Amino acid sequence: MKKVFVVIINYKGEKDTIELLSSLKNVDKNSFDLNVLVIDNYPQDPINVKEEAYSDLKLKIIFSENNLGFTGGNNLGISYAINNGADYIVILNNDTLVDPEFISELIKAADEKGDGIFVPKIYFAKGYEFHKDRYEKSELGKVIWYAGGVLDWKNVFGTHRGVDEVDHGQFDKMEITDFATGCCFLITKNTLAKVGMLDDNYFLYYEDNDLSQRVKKEGFKVYYVPDAAVWHKNAGSTGGSGSPLQDYYMTRNRLYFGMKYAPIRTKLALFREAIRNLISGRKAQKEGVFDYLSGKMGKSGRFR
Repeated sequence: MKKVFVVIINYKGEKDTIELLSSLKNVDKNSFDLNVLVIDNYPQDPINVKEEAYSDLKLKIIFSENNLGFTGGNNLGISYAINNGADYIVILNNDTLVDPEFISELIKAADEKGDGIFVPKIYFAKGYEFHKDRYEKSELGKVIWYAGGVLDWKNVFGTHRGVDEVDHGQFDKMEITDFATGCCFLITKNTLAKVGMLDDNYFLYYEDNDLSQRVKKEGFKVYYVPDAAVWHKNAGSTGGSGSPLQDYYMTRNRLYFGMKYAPIRTKLALFREAIRNLISGRKAQKEGVFDYLSGKMGKSGRFR
């Protein structure tokens, strides 16, 4: 039986993490061996969860001595999973809820397509939509957050296909997509062995897109799998969309990512934009550009 490890980062999110663990209890485990890892990334206030309460998930909690970020925390979990015989690894945000069949559907896709990355259809969790007043009550829980990723190389912006649309089956075909989202994806052990883990230079944001580009450069593919479903509460651990922390890491890491992968004309445009942000950008943008140009990657000392 194939062994699956689900890796979850907890950072000041005990309530969300417990709700997710309760959701994972309903996952259909008949066709695989499920193991759940929680990486507790906030040593100042460790998560109060007992492993024995989730014995059906074979829960293992790893307490980090420092905040390792999304990249370092997940890499810690990935290393543990690989060392303990994982065939598949699922990266999953703690602020999500899952369909009971989501892992089975991702594995089914992997069995059909071979190695690579496999990403579910992701909805906004009820009440977490960007435009709550736009929808009928019956549509809540069916509003799409991710139905594949589209990367605009001219501007180095990734967008989610279908975002804010009510799901009427318009994105129900499994297909190759530009990038996976770190909110949830399954990756095979053979893919990880070839491309390596997440790049710790990012710490938070754009690391999923970076991994996607490395996967594609090695000849693998990123697949959107619509029959697998997850619900996302959206930006719960970073202060929400548009927070200074998010603004900082998105600014700095977009520069880092673009300078690694974008065409030369786009790199020149990114550099000009960086200079403008240094002069007249928001405070977090200025800090992000300054740190990138200074070579200060990984965890920022500007946010505690």
